[in-house]
Amino acid sequence: MTLGYQQFVTDLRAWLAERGFDDLGRSDGVVFRALAQRAVSVSQLADLLQISKQGAAQIAADMQRRGYLVKRTDPSDGRAWLLELSPRGTAALAAARAFHRRYERGLIKECSPESVGALRSVMTHMAGPSASGPSPALRALFL
Repeated sequence: MTLGYQQFVTDLRAWLAERGFDDLGRSDGVVFRALAQRAVSVSQLADLLQISKQGAAQIAADMQRRGYLVKRTDPSDGRAWLLELSPRGTAALAAARAFHRRYERGLIKECSPESVGALRSVMTHMAGPSASGPSPALRALFL
């Protein structure tokens, strides 16, 4: 599984680089998925990533510097800031999702729909049980 995942990530990074996203960091994909549905504070991002607030702030500042995130005032608290995807961040996430769909279609073509369905079932099981279905981290992959 590790070798398969490493090749998937290598192919994904090449796909994204060909589309102008050659400066992505290791945690950017997780941040993209975390911000895909709504803007969040640095504290909320830290909770989602399960890291310190300082670590989340550093990641957010770096992604903002590279043009993937923007920071805006929280409308419910003028002293607080919210992070959201910039147009470049939204485009990078869309490109990654397009790759995911293309990759899965390729697996289905090469291995069969049943094999890919079985793999998805096993991987979902391995990701761990949750009262509301797959964990939020796993659900985020399929948004």
